[in-house]
Amino acid sequence: MESGNHSMIIDFILSGFSTKPELQLPLFLLFLGIYLVTVLGNLGMIILILLSSHLHTPMYFFLSSLSFIDLCQSTVITPKMLVNFVTVVNIISYPECMTQLYFFSLFAIAECHMLAVMAYDRYVAICNPLLYNVVMSHHLCFWLTMGVYTLGIIGSSVHTGFMLKLVFCKTNKISHYSCDLFPLLELLCSSIYIYIYMYIYIYINKLLVLFLSALNILIPALTILMSYIFIIVSILHIRSTDGRSKAFSTCSSHISAVAIFYGFAAFTYLQPSSISSMNQGRVSSVFYTTVVPMLNHLIYSLRNKDVKCAIKKILNR
Repeated sequence: MESGNHSMIIDFILSGFSTKPELQLPLFLLFLGIYLVTVLGNLGMIILILLSSHLHTPMYFFLSSLSFIDLCQSTVITPKMLVNFVTVVNIISYPECMTQLYFFSLFAIAECHMLAVMAYDRYVAICNPLLYNVVMSHHLCFWLTMGVYTLGIIGSSVHTGFMLKLVFCKTNKISHYSCDLFPLLELLCSSIYIYIYMYIYIYINKLLVLFLSALNILIPALTILMSYIFIIVSILHIRSTDGRSKAFSTCSSHISAVAIFYGFAAFTYLQPSSISSMNQGRVSSVFYTTVVPMLNHLIYSLRNKDVKCAIKKILNR
């Protein structure tokens, strides 16, 4: 076999979320509904922030970026998954698979770091309220957002670049509903079919996946944790009960979004392969690829007074 960026497999078969025929139509309708809510909700949040002048603040600028990331991430995964529910065999070509992997990784990594940026924004707003407008300038907000997407591009390029150099020959059936990292690594050739250096390369690539996953999950998570430690300390120094309640309310939506996203992402990517299974991975990943993008805008719209006020003003018009 020829090594390098060539593969014996030119098409993959996605096994999907469920193999039971009686569940295909209900699951199709369920995920179609989730996708429609995700698209309409996130687009609506972006348009609402653009049209409402009192929402033109750093917090809502980052929220609109998060909505854009959620919209793109869901669009990368869900349409192909919906096709799987209405076709007998769901085939995805090798270039399409690598493209899906690239953009899925890009937006997943970007969301991790965007949530960290939003935590820093809340830290400045609560711990340094008098300097908030100075510190969180339009210039800084722009470069923080560019940094988030740059980290996403670098991380996804590394993941996809290494994957393109690997050889798939065990089978062409991916035990997943999308081209995710770990399901693809399960299809790599065994040492019987490849040279020793390729076997070592595969092992290094698996370690790289774990390292980058930990880097892009743990570092933003630690940033968020440190931000909220300072936030809690600052809130405890507020004497008035109303002041404490207002400070906590400004963070509640972000805390909810962080807990849901990082919980499912860490459960999927930070477990040793001996503990986790493909079925577990499918169940947990479906939450952060389809459900979390739908929940984020709902959390911010239902738990945020400014957003609810903006919605009422738009509806009254």
